[in-house]
Amino acid sequence: MRILIVEDEKKVGKFLAKGFQAESYAVDMATDGEEGSRLALTEPYDAIILDVMLPKKDGFHILKEIREAKISTPVLMLTSKGDVEDRVEGLNLGADDYLPKPFAFSEVLARIRAIVRRSSADIQSSMLAVGDLTIDLLSRRVTRASVENPLQRKEILLTNKEFQLLEYLVRNKGRVLSRIILTEHVWDMNFDSETNIVDVIINRLRRKIDDDFTSKLIHTVRGVGYVLKESADGTLEEN
Repeated sequence: MRILIVEDEKKVGKFLAKGFQAESYAVDMATDGEEGSRLALTEPYDAIILDVMLPKKDGFHILKEIREAKISTPVLMLTSKGDVEDRVEGLNLGADDYLPKPFAFSEVLARIRAIVRRSSADIQSSMLAVGDLTIDLLSRRVTRASVENPLQRKEILLTNKEFQLLEYLVRNKGRVLSRIILTEHVWDMNFDSETNIVDVIINRLRRKIDDDFTSKLIHTVRGVGYVLKESADGTLEEN
């Protein structure tokens, strides 16, 4: 997933960025309200962490702009203020959650996971599934039913980027995703979009989650991108 952190305290911002990158998130950073607003309104994010007290434009102003633009990206607001009035204002403007400073990274991570789940179809579970493929988002365990014994699960070991890409494909199962969309959600804004790394990782994923199984899940839509869905006939479609 791709996350935007808008935080003017560099130490706090680096702390959050380092934590989310360790959890395989793509992270973009802004240290003032104007840059944060620009990114939030023009770039696609799966979640936004937004500080209230920012130079040039405060977090409440940014949040108001985001919601007026009909952008429904989940927003977690951070503040050094603990006043009830501030929390109420943020929630009334459309924040999904509110966390006062200081905080533990584990709580920030848990809250981000919770608001992303609430905004998706996977509200009640940390598990994602397509056919016999399952992803446990908490343990980061990926499995498929064994061909030899369907009652047994075969664990599939993935790198961080492979896991990120697979998670995004599964969250958007049945939807054709272009290479541009995939790079926007799995890599940060400094990523070189001219590289063929998406195709490279897709091919690695195919070898791991499709090659040893009858039902193929990752399909190429020629000239467009990729889609993850169950194959009725066990063949890999290329349209």
